[in-house]
Amino acid sequence: MAGALLEVDRVSRSFGGVRAVRDVSFTLGAGELLALIGPNGAGKSTLFNMVNGQLRPDAGSIRLAGSELVGRKPREIWRLGVGRTFQIAATFSSMTVIENVQMALLSRAPRLYHLWRAAARLHREEAWALLEDVGVQGQADRPCSVLAYGDVKRVELAMALAHGPRLLLMDEPTAGMAPNERRELMALTRRLVGERGLSVLFTEHSMDVVFAYADRLVVLARGELIAQGDPQAIRRDARVQEVYFGSGKTFERARPAAAVGQEGAR
Repeated sequence: MAGALLEVDRVSRSFGGVRAVRDVSFTLGAGELLALIGPNGAGKSTLFNMVNGQLRPDAGSIRLAGSELVGRKPREIWRLGVGRTFQIAATFSSMTVIENVQMALLSRAPRLYHLWRAAARLHREEAWALLEDVGVQGQADRPCSVLAYGDVKRVELAMALAHGPRLLLMDEPTAGMAPNERRELMALTRRLVGERGLSVLFTEHSMDVVFAYADRLVVLARGELIAQGDPQAIRRDARVQEVYFGSGKTFERARPAAAVGQEGAR
């Protein structure tokens, strides 16, 4: 893809004699939501963690805007403009919502703050603006421990945005959420992509979310890339249907009827 932000080129990774990811290549463009999907054991988490620097590929290249990421530590990759959210939301439950975001903002600075009393006053306006962006400013001074899970995920998203990333990695962003919470979080993500010019790579098991909000899909099975394309093409792909359902069933037949109507939100 011309002008791709992220380029994954022939990446492989083994664990002992097990080939978790084998010769996988794809690109992610600026302002694009790309879903990385596949059945359990497909290699999604391994590939995701290689992009983030938590695992090093045995072979291949991963480039962000032309800069090689392979061999860099997660912190270095973060400083290059890569944010991440996790399947289980990573927030400090004993801190207030706004303190969580202030901590993320403070992490950008090369200074250390030895007294929290002083640090608590720093970046408060910027933190408030991020909370407004994700729709939880009304809960700014509440501890994260008392929030509904959907709101905790929004706080984590605000934290991931604190250093102004170009690429956002979202690992199972809607896991554990009710259907309406899933739709709201992904609609928010799409809005932020448009407003901030973000690119998003996300893994997801909920096919209603994938088909309603992804611009393109990359499909893995047993560590290999078996298909990539827009949602309509992937929905019709016979090999993808076989991997997910076996013979005689399609995504159209497998999805709840209510999920079909969500595509109008794209």
